[in-house]
Amino acid sequence: MPIEITMPALSPTMTEGTLSKWLKQEGDAVKAGDILAEIETDKATMEVEAVDEGKLGKILVGDGTEGVKVGTPIALLLEEGEDASALSGAGKAAPAKAESVAKEPEVKAEVPKAEPAKQPEPTKPAQASASSGDRLVASPLAKRMASQAGLDLGGVQGSGPHGRIVKSDVEAALAKGVPSKPAAPTAAPSAASAAPAAAPAPTAALSKDRVVALAGNLPYELVPHTGMRKTIAKRLTEAKQTIPHFYLTVECELDALMKIRADLNGRGSDYKLSVNDFIIRASALALKKVPEANASWSDDGILLWNAVDVAVAVAIDGGLITPIVKRADTKGLATISNEMKDLGARAKTGKLKLEEFQGGTFSISNLGMFGIKEFSAVINPPHGAILAVGAGEQRPIVKDGALGIATVMSVTLSVDHRVVDGATGARFLQAFKKLIEDPLSMLL
Repeated sequence: MPIEITMPALSPTMTEGTLSKWLKQEGDAVKAGDILAEIETDKATMEVEAVDEGKLGKILVGDGTEGVKVGTPIALLLEEGEDASALSGAGKAAPAKAESVAKEPEVKAEVPKAEPAKQPEPTKPAQASASSGDRLVASPLAKRMASQAGLDLGGVQGSGPHGRIVKSDVEAALAKGVPSKPAAPTAAPSAASAAPAAAPAPTAALSKDRVVALAGNLPYELVPHTGMRKTIAKRLTEAKQTIPHFYLTVECELDALMKIRADLNGRGSDYKLSVNDFIIRASALALKKVPEANASWSDDGILLWNAVDVAVAVAIDGGLITPIVKRADTKGLATISNEMKDLGARAKTGKLKLEEFQGGTFSISNLGMFGIKEFSAVINPPHGAILAVGAGEQRPIVKDGALGIATVMSVTLSVDHRVVDGATGARFLQAFKKLIEDPLSMLL
């Protein structure tokens, strides 16, 4: 009997995912450990490995299907000695199930209301697989896209399960120039009124991933939420609503650090240290000196972490992710630098492993490379604090009563007041500032 391959749970919080791409095709031989497909979770795109051997008999959920629930059958694997005849009767319910869980996201957008025009009854397509009796079968997104574009779905052939019209069918119809619904008749202007004509009804220009709606002189672009964007919104809303933030800022002089960095980078080609590498190292050592700041909140008590695992925010397409430099207090600058470059590169291509971006005990968000002077970051739960790093820039300073110029960087610590009190946060920043301004101490 064919083996069902189901949508796996690739993280503890995953309930559904997008089947981005099949890397094996029907009829391909499969060995345990082979990469079958790429699955997009709320955090990254991950590869799914086969656990059984056989031949990929049938793909039940196609490329690009969104919202596939964990546990849903996505393919059938033929065991040794089985042929295509074994597929009859197997996995028949899978496409319908996939349809119910893989609905395209509804596009909800407010547009200026226009007087609805009475539309003619849609004509049945030549191939009536997209309709059931007089009812047109189409996904909510496809209907909305067609409505915004003025497209008559009666002339569109559906490619989804049971002839259902989906987003790609609407896009294809628009590209081919399928006749649209007739425009609503324009009311004759009143002789007693010189008011301008009403704004035209909304129209839409459609691309693969976006819907651009134009309503009169109010254009806007609606980008459907990705799983990552939904997760970011949920977690950070929760953070600001439930975590009592407070903020502490210090200014650190960077001239000594910049000099040592240039000297170390000139000694070999095995590494290329950045200011951020020094910041990670200084944060880890400061947490070691002030362990009360390396903590998280729980209902049962404060969690004081033994390991210092520093999560560093990395901007990627559609959001951000926080790869972790584990046990950063035990690693030298060169090791941190090379590890961070590898993590950052794989983060941008969605190739991080779960353990490489889930967890951590402390966060760093550095916007200095964008010229941001100072900002306050939102705490990334369950961490008890996050360090926001601004740009190093030359500023006037006063030393021993004399005016001078130094390269100065502002850093702001956002703190969970349930976990870390003001004095503890201040001691952490004192330790951090001392390490940054005396970088030789980081090398001991």
